[in-house]
This record gives sequence, structure tokens and C-alpha cells, in this order.
Amino acid sequence: MRILLDTQCWLWMLAAPERFTPARRDQLAAPEQELVLSAASSWEIAIKHSLGKLRLPEDPFPYLERLMAASRTSALPIEHRHAFRVARLPAHHRDPFDRMLIAQAQVEGLPILTADPQFAVYDVELLPP
Repeated sequence: MRILLDTQCWLWMLAAPERFTPARRDQLAAPEQELVLSAASSWEIAIKHSLGKLRLPEDPFPYLERLMAASRTSALPIEHRHAFRVARLPAHHRDPFDRMLIAQAQVEGLPILTADPQFAVYDVELLPP
């Protein structure tokens, strides 16, 4: 199964895995599991880092690239069809990064691993931590 990781959950997976249930940790660690991180998450991390809201030990690009490789997480680019889906989403949630993740999950048919309760109002499969 492919799983789209919410930005917060991907960071937890790397730095605070105890936030997940033991069953979820086992699922994320399983070699057959395909973990996916959206370019929207990298964009969000880069912006938060540049604003001083997220500390990283180095520049986001090489750091995130290494962490993605180490965590067996593949990249999901933002495509036009994802952007167009965002325009059709109900305005339940204003966060543009989260709205892109929801649109990508819908277009790609992916469940999202998230702790954000606001995702539940959308037509998307959610996996709790």
C-alpha cells in the first residue's frame, strides 16, 4: 500500500516515533510499505525553516533529501491535475499545504497518515497515527 504522509506525521516518524501506535510504527517500518511525501510538504518545511518556525540542522534541501532516502520515502510532485482539484475542494480547511495533500490523495487514490482532525471532513481515506 502507498501512504501519503502529512508533513507533521513525516517529521514525527523521523524525530518522535513514539507519537504513533506500535501497530502504526510496525506498518511504517515494513519493507513492503511505500511511503510518499508531497512536494507540498517540502515546500511547507522550507517556508517554515526560512521564517524561523522550524529549526533544522542545515539547509532544507540536502537535509530533507537525505532524510527521505533514509526513511524510504518517495517524492510526490505537484501536478496540474492536483492543483485543479484543490479548486474543487470545499473550503473546510484554509491551510494551502493541507488542501494540496487532500487533493493529491483524492487524485492519486492514496490514504493520508495525519493527526489533523480537519482532514476528516473531506472525501479521503485517513490513517491515524
